[in-house]
Amino acid sequence: MKAKTLLAALCVSFGLMGVSTAAQADGTITLGRTIVFENNDYGAEIPLLVCRRVNAIKVKADRDMFLNKIKVTFKNGDTKTFRFYRKVKEDDTTDWRKLPYKRCVKHIEVFAESKNSSAGVRVLGR
Repeated sequence: MKAKTLLAALCVSFGLMGVSTAAQADGTITLGRTIVFENNDYGAEIPLLVCRRVNAIKVKADRDMFLNKIKVTFKNGDTKTFRFYRKVKEDDTTDWRKLPYKRCVKHIEVFAESKNSSAGVRVLGR
């Protein structure tokens, strides 16, 4: 009987690891986090374990950086590129970029350059 209880507890704990952070009071959720580096030509990937339904996306920077674009891949394989081309200061956010309706986000790729050696990036959804 103890083996079944242990197995059930492991299944529940592994299942909860894939769930993103809880929704905040205004309905904002963190879709993912990544780190961008100085002088790079490739995107920093954020693979999502669980498909998250959102209708708008914005970016928050942990350090100063220059944000070029974000490429979002949906559950059905479609992609959408949000172009920003702007500096984002430390602890600042971009404006909300809306989708026509709620879509299931499966993968995010952030194209940015850090002013310092590296910068943390959070992609938020609502």
